[in-house]
Amino acid sequence: MATFVRALVRRRPLVALALVALAGIALAAILAPWLPVPPPDRIEMANRLLPPGPGHPLGTDNFGRDILSRVIASGRISLAIGLAVMALSTAAGTAAGLLTGYYRRADAILMRILDGLMAFPAILLALALVAALGASARNEIIAIALVYFPRTARIVRASTLALKQRAYVEAAVALGETDARILRVHILLNALPPLIVQSTFVFAEAILADAALSFLGLGVKPPTPTWGNMLDDAHIYVATAPWFVFFPGTAIVITVLCLNLLGDAVRDLADPHAAAGRRRPGRQGVPAPAQE
Repeated sequence: MATFVRALVRRRPLVALALVALAGIALAAILAPWLPVPPPDRIEMANRLLPPGPGHPLGTDNFGRDILSRVIASGRISLAIGLAVMALSTAAGTAAGLLTGYYRRADAILMRILDGLMAFPAILLALALVAALGASARNEIIAIALVYFPRTARIVRASTLALKQRAYVEAAVALGETDARILRVHILLNALPPLIVQSTFVFAEAILADAALSFLGLGVKPPTPTWGNMLDDAHIYVATAPWFVFFPGTAIVITVLCLNLLGDAVRDLADPHAAAGRRRPGRQGVPAPAQE
């Protein structure tokens, strides 16, 4: 693991900053109950909408609650939802991608269903699913995972289609190995790099989707804080208390940006030839500059 991290940082130095930021956000979320900050649900109407200051480093909200403690507590919920969506969509997408890539009959049926799901805009489909299932953290995780797992399935399917033509897979078939072992040992393990990259992007997209659903009132319900429902509470105070909007919004931006930087770095490390082609003119469909 340490070697992998060093390789990432060597290839993209900015990833070191992203990893530090992600570690800090995750550590603050895990240690939230033991940090020296006020309880996130403590209401002090006498201190409502205070600007950042000594007593409240990030100010207070419309009920006098400390914004710093609520941003940290929100990270526990938002990161947990993102992780759950990533795990569920990765598991379902991997299973679907392996089946459709290895078995032609499954491909003809299942991929058409997944294409139909991908035809809908992601946030609209998530809204419809949450509205149908009911607003709760569990239903939100299920809805967002259903929206994003077809994308994972297509990536795993593409890898499976390429890998099953390799000589070592044909040799395993000739030796009489079971399909389950071939899929698990010879295909899945070799398809892990693009799967890991896609998982980081799903994590980031899940956090954004959670924030959007919570902002629209279809996510985790108050008083449980999330970054999205904090923005929902704050949007009417943009002019009078801009810090109320700025800090939860900044938490979302930093988390998603760091996850995307990490995903890009892992993709470049997994496929250095494609990365070189993206950076070099005249490769991967990018025209070379005209000669004078």
